Amino acid sequence: MGRAVVTLKKSSKKISTMSSALDTLYSSPLDKLVDFNFDEKVANVFPDMINRSVPGYATIVAMTGILSAEFYQPGTRCYDLGCSLGALALSMAKAIKDDSLKIIAVDNSQAMLQKAQTLINQSDPVESNADCIELICDDINQIDVNNASVVVMNFTLQFIAPEQRSKLLKKIYHGMNQGGILILSEKLNYNDSSQQQLLIEMHHCFKKANGYSDLEITQKRQTIENVLLPETLEKHKTRLHEAGFKQVEQWFQCFNFSSLIAIK
Repeated sequence: MGRAVVTLKKSSKKISTMSSALDTLYSSPLDKLVDFNFDEKVANVFPDMINRSVPGYATIVAMTGILSAEFYQPGTRCYDLGCSLGALALSMAKAIKDDSLKIIAVDNSQAMLQKAQTLINQSDPVESNADCIELICDDINQIDVNNASVVVMNFTLQFIAPEQRSKLLKKIYHGMNQGGILILSEKLNYNDSSQQQLLIEMHHCFKKANGYSDLEITQKRQTIENVLLPETLEKHKTRLHEAGFKQVEQWFQCFNFSSLIAIK
């Protein structure tokens, strides 16, 4: 997909949250299951889907803002790569107090970015500081990262082809300033089959507790298993060190969902 900039328009109307449709995409038996993609149907229900599917998601979003404010360097850029609806970009924008702040938020789904623009437009223009966010529709493998002190990839790398992941992380590393951070959140896989099965079962319990049926869980898993390719925590740490990051720490985990901070 070609690069496109989504122009943001400031809204004077104060709306703290954007209403989200209930995720019922897999609630009825589907005749044909196709690979999951971030199309308009997913964009319309994404806030509900992500919060009911990913344990600790709200914590990761909030802490990303806090960590970004701590490591941000004045005069540098922040990047949200695979930004979906812009929750991480908004968290950074709100937390970092700098009039020169620039956040580049990139996603290859036009439908997701259109929803992101709506969410940004509906946010409080003073509290959210959303004017600093630039939405770009493009493949993150094609994006140049420059003068960055904070880069965020929130459950994004798992959708990138495994053979492209090292090259992408090395590009990010070289585009960052010394002392900058990469926050990488990912679903994890485990080499130990019993551990893997236990964490999968706990995740399914989490989804059931949030109202998903066995049918919904099964159909969603079948559509996403060919496009979301998780790796082990050890693999992520090794790849980040090989990219050049001097310190890599896991700061969050709930079931098989984790977040790392890598410092240049």
